[in-house]
Amino acid sequence: MTDLEAPPARRGVRVLRLFSRLNVGGPSVHVILLTAGLEDRGYETRLVVGQESPHEGNLFDLAASKGVVCVAMPGLGREVRPWRDLRALVGLYRMMRRFRPHIVHTHTAKAGMLGRLAARAAGVPVVVHTFHGHVLRGYFGPLTTTLYRAMERRLGASSDVLVAVSDAVKRDLVALGVAPATKIRVIPLGLDLEPLAGVLPRGSLRAEAGVPEGAPLVGIVGRLAPIKDVGTFLRAAAAARVAAPAARFAVVGDGEERARLEAERGRLGLEDSVFFHGWRRDMAAVYGDLDVVVNCSRNEGTPVALIEALAAARPVVATRIGGTPDLLGDGRRGLLVPPGDPGALAAGILDALRRSEPVLARAREGQAYVLAHHSSRRLVDDVDSLYRELLSRPAAAA
Repeated sequence: MTDLEAPPARRGVRVLRLFSRLNVGGPSVHVILLTAGLEDRGYETRLVVGQESPHEGNLFDLAASKGVVCVAMPGLGREVRPWRDLRALVGLYRMMRRFRPHIVHTHTAKAGMLGRLAARAAGVPVVVHTFHGHVLRGYFGPLTTTLYRAMERRLGASSDVLVAVSDAVKRDLVALGVAPATKIRVIPLGLDLEPLAGVLPRGSLRAEAGVPEGAPLVGIVGRLAPIKDVGTFLRAAAAARVAAPAARFAVVGDGEERARLEAERGRLGLEDSVFFHGWRRDMAAVYGDLDVVVNCSRNEGTPVALIEALAAARPVVATRIGGTPDLLGDGRRGLLVPPGDPGALAAGILDALRRSEPVLARAREGQAYVLAHHSSRRLVDDVDSLYRELLSRPAAAA
């Protein structure tokens, strides 16, 4: 049976998927591919999204290319605005009463809170929430963090299943008391990785920054937000340049921290060696030009840029936080360094640039691993199986 020949158990099953904002980033790609893949298997799906912030960019073009129609609900956006949030909650409740979904599946904190409250009020049979990471440690002050943890515990109790994108995220959620381990399933991110696994185009990223073909090029890809700690990347670049003066560095992405980071580049004297590229859609060309890919976040679920870099068989250096050690096999598929340590990050970058046999072996193992474990096909298989299990439970069938 092909995916398009959906069995009766899938036909007519309505899924309402809620997502805070379709900004440029891995969770957005994951949600788009999942929505499209489930449609192909016979589910009737509706994707509701909030408004992204300035400088974040969006992936509505990718959604359109996959045949996914997005329904706008501005109140799902990231910012907490009580009056607008209340209107969004009422709007979601009314939407659920009209659409009558069998499943409401929420992603990210804001959509998770409003969506789960509305779903239970509307009598939706099955409610699922995915943690692509979490904001329960390291994002806010003590009082706000305590409040968010208490809210997630209440919401976790009202959910049928919680999904974590890595074992590390699951361990965190259990340790924080969000839900018992038996209620949390691990379903890793799924992405369209095959285009990155072949011969990649070279030259466009280097040409944009004036980087010679033979110069080592080290890159970081993602949002320019405080939690990503791109400042540590800049300080590591300054340290690495002492030993490798020909090395150049690329920052691919945008966000609220860009102006501050560009000023930091100037203070470090890196104007001629670090280039800010903004958002790029041609990721095959980006990874084709990079010799080493870095992630120095202070918190992550599973970093999509590292999955993509591994699919492209690029050596990676990353901080030992969140789901990153799981992704990198605790060092078997990439170098791990402590967070917030520019010296250790610079040493890791220099080691990766040597392209020794151990470095290349880690890159090869990383490519094989992500192609096997992080494909969009595997993602859709896993979620399809979960939905069918949940719908077969007596409470959902009633």
